Amino acid sequence: MKHYLAITARGLEHLLAQELEQLGATNLKQVHAGVKFKADDATLYQCCLWSRIASRFVLVLSEFTVRDDMDLYLGATAINWPDYFHSSQRIAVDFNGTNREIRNSQYGALKVKDAIVDKFEKMNFPRPSIDREQPDLRIHMRLSKEQGVLGIDMVGSGLHQRGYRTQAGAAPLRETHAAALVKRCGWQPEQPFMDVMCGSGTLVIEAAMIAANVAPGLKRKRWGFESLLGFDSDAWKSIKAEASVKAKRGVSQCQTRFFGIDNDPRVVETARANAKRAGVGELITFDVADATQVTPPEDFTGGHILSNPPYGERLGTTPGLIALYTQLGDHLKQSFAGNQVSLYSGSEELLSCLRMRADDKFKLRNGAIDCVMKTYGITARGEKPRSNQDNEAHGSTDVAPDFANRLRKNMAKLDKWAKKEGLECYRLYDADLPDYKAAIDRYRDYLVIQEYAAPKTIEPEKARRRLLDMVRASIAVTGIDVNKVVLKTREKQKGNNQYQKLATGERTMTVHEYGVALEVNLYDYLDTGLFLDHRPTRKLIGQKAAGKDMLNLFAYTGSASVHAAVGGARSTTTVDMSKTYLAWAERNMKLNGIVGRQHQFENADCLQWIRQSDRQFDLIFIDPPTFSNSKRMNTTFDVQRDHVDVLLALKERLRPDGEIIFSNNKRHFKMDTDALAEAGLGVENITKRSIPEDFARNPHIHNCWIIRHQEA
Repeated sequence: MKHYLAITARGLEHLLAQELEQLGATNLKQVHAGVKFKADDATLYQCCLWSRIASRFVLVLSEFTVRDDMDLYLGATAINWPDYFHSSQRIAVDFNGTNREIRNSQYGALKVKDAIVDKFEKMNFPRPSIDREQPDLRIHMRLSKEQGVLGIDMVGSGLHQRGYRTQAGAAPLRETHAAALVKRCGWQPEQPFMDVMCGSGTLVIEAAMIAANVAPGLKRKRWGFESLLGFDSDAWKSIKAEASVKAKRGVSQCQTRFFGIDNDPRVVETARANAKRAGVGELITFDVADATQVTPPEDFTGGHILSNPPYGERLGTTPGLIALYTQLGDHLKQSFAGNQVSLYSGSEELLSCLRMRADDKFKLRNGAIDCVMKTYGITARGEKPRSNQDNEAHGSTDVAPDFANRLRKNMAKLDKWAKKEGLECYRLYDADLPDYKAAIDRYRDYLVIQEYAAPKTIEPEKARRRLLDMVRASIAVTGIDVNKVVLKTREKQKGNNQYQKLATGERTMTVHEYGVALEVNLYDYLDTGLFLDHRPTRKLIGQKAAGKDMLNLFAYTGSASVHAAVGGARSTTTVDMSKTYLAWAERNMKLNGIVGRQHQFENADCLQWIRQSDRQFDLIFIDPPTFSNSKRMNTTFDVQRDHVDVLLALKERLRPDGEIIFSNNKRHFKMDTDALAEAGLGVENITKRSIPEDFARNPHIHNCWIIRHQEA
């Protein structure tokens, strides 16, 4: 009897131990991400061929303490390697783990390789050759702190490589992982089985192979143990032949029905080809359909659905996923009552959108992602669930009713107001209720939901669930297409970070306010390129600009300059430190047919530009950040501390009859009117009339002032 280590994913140790015991292994001991056991050669061959969960099997040759590289070398040298394989065999060393002294796995592998070839040379054998790509044998070294396990990989390439999957859909599950989910979900081989989001078919294929008693390793061409000295070829041939007979008999006798569903025809074709190569193609019916609309097959009674729906940004936007899980839950309750469903997801919050109570929960990481499989007994709804269209028509939702009611009331008032004003973008909701902290803006037929960071007193999971509820309710109440709902998480930003870029793509659209066309980007930045609360200020600038020279400082995307130009300004000068936003400002001008040298764009630190310029203007708009410590500025800027100095500098740029419109969004900002009066500047607070109707619930969103030369 030899000592072996079966390696698997963390969380599957118990399942693997059960499987190995059924295959004849003895002295089983569960360890981290594996199971140690004893077996003779024939039993080991059975385990390699039939294990559905193990990723590889290692013949353990030595376990020893590894404090440094010398311990590692001596431990590897102590093994009599020529007893196990011939020097003509090509080898590779796989080294997993590090410790305080051996911090690099490549270095560890090199020391083990040196020890092996040195051992052969000391015993007057030729040195084995090293082949990382196609070795005959793989040496396996596992290091955890100061404990090392060294042996020979009995398999070669990972056991998840069954040989049937040459192509996969997006984010596929490993075959070993899929088999573990099938075994753990509670499905019995005589039950009908369905995957409503089957992708390349891995889950349903693994289930069919279990039901038909098809050995998962039957299609593999090479095994590591075949290169070992003492390999029992006759025993191996007998074991393989028996497995082949069982597979043919199992497929022909299997009465269980299997169904694979996906909405992508190309992926379904791939799944069909995979199932055929696995030898179970005749057992599985594949169809193209939407998971939220699939019709239960005839006699799908007491069946089990197992699916791995998308759960990350890589495969879809969060609003789309929220809608998907919500619709899936409704459809399952309506159409599959009396069956069971197991869903494997990286988001418990998304699973909560199903509105179903789980009977069982199993945590299992998928690579680096914490995932969970929840199993539900599907019970019928008391009434037929409304479709999306019904919800849109009625503006109703059973999720977050307080929030939904408030949003509905706001829409009833603001939609009419916006249409009358000629506005295509406006705020519908701004943290009106303390439990639902978000801003919701409409941009034509798009919805932008901007989550505010929850207080530290609120558990992250609870805050996330509230956000998901807000998204679901917003989709139901507004009736906006889920693919046109954009979700962002906002936190308080400082300095130029307020314009932090979120993505590398560019998805823009044009909106109109008071007859002015402006480009917005709903996806790629925290802000869209248009501060909606400054809308009345921009309108005021347009009304005042006719025949005047206008200066726009801290201009962002230049929307105030555009209003001035459309309003008949003689010239505009737009100043910002960001080349990206200045280019955006130029595009905004061109959208409105405004070109010419009289409209200038200056890439500069606004505070330096003010002091270096000798030009004068009739109308100046300045909307500085609350605070900035940009590397491109000579010093930090604090609007409360520095506003007087800035306005005194602007006084020199202002013509005698000119006006400065000064705005900022610092709460509790106090204008130093005495200091300005002493310098000959009069101040008028226009904050109340600069707050638009859609921001009336938040009168402190900004403050706004008009500053003029005082008459002598």
